[in-house]
Amino acid sequence: MLRSTLHAAARSRTVRALVESGAFDPLVDRFVAGTDDDAVLAVARHLATDRLVTIDHLGEDTTDRAQADTIVAAYVGLLRRIGDEGLAGRVEVSVKLSALGQSLPADADKVALDSARQVCEAAAAAGTTVTVDMEDHTLTDRTLQAVRDLRVDFPWVGAVLQSQLRRTEADCRDLAGPGSRVRLCKGAYAEPSSVAFERREVDLSYVRCLTVLMDGEGLPMVATHDPRLVQIARFLGRGRPYEVQMLHGIRPDAQVALAAEGEALRVYLPYGTEWFGYFMRRLGERPANLLFFARSLLSRG
Repeated sequence: MLRSTLHAAARSRTVRALVESGAFDPLVDRFVAGTDDDAVLAVARHLATDRLVTIDHLGEDTTDRAQADTIVAAYVGLLRRIGDEGLAGRVEVSVKLSALGQSLPADADKVALDSARQVCEAAAAAGTTVTVDMEDHTLTDRTLQAVRDLRVDFPWVGAVLQSQLRRTEADCRDLAGPGSRVRLCKGAYAEPSSVAFERREVDLSYVRCLTVLMDGEGLPMVATHDPRLVQIARFLGRGRPYEVQMLHGIRPDAQVALAAEGEALRVYLPYGTEWFGYFMRRLGERPANLLFFARSLLSRG
């Protein structure tokens, strides 16, 4: 119900206009590191003193080729700065294929793959890596095929899998080979029960999928804020490399503490002008933030 409500609100022009008016900037700033390269790199430099970082230039469902090209250019410029500023050892980027052309009306998969190759080439030149984000279940097969295609030339390209999907345990087995980088998250999209688990089943699936990845030969990237799952990851990962990944602005004290204990902790750091959809999904994952948001809406109604 909560996710459905937030996804409906995310499609409302009225809600979007209100949120983008500036009334909620303190809450938005908690999750989004500004709108331009200078802002996000300032935050990245701070985080990289004790943590790893993956930067996401926000944007999705691009239906205009020029816009997709603009996003590619933004990534290329950002990666050049990451390399020039000596951050490549600790900072990588994440990309959504729907931002790079996967939602175009014609030649979508080709455009998205060519765009992702440009980003990967820029990452290779800077000395860092790229992780391809996962979106809703209708794009899973196309996204994983793009990852396989990219890995021919860039074997370090990371994939993302969502434990809420019933198919994901099998996908983990397929992707757990040598050198593979796989970020496992619960999933932030409202999915039908025909393809997705619900509630506690999502956590149980997460543990099964994580076990497969930890038993594999790749690098598991454990994306969760759930303390129980973090502890399970630390138990399963004894004696082998892995990362814990958390979103910027969520459990920051826990992030610092885990990094101080020697965990490889990577922060997912989004930025850009197209932050509204991302912000609404974060509200859906944090009931306390949703309550604050709802009260703020009512006070302005």
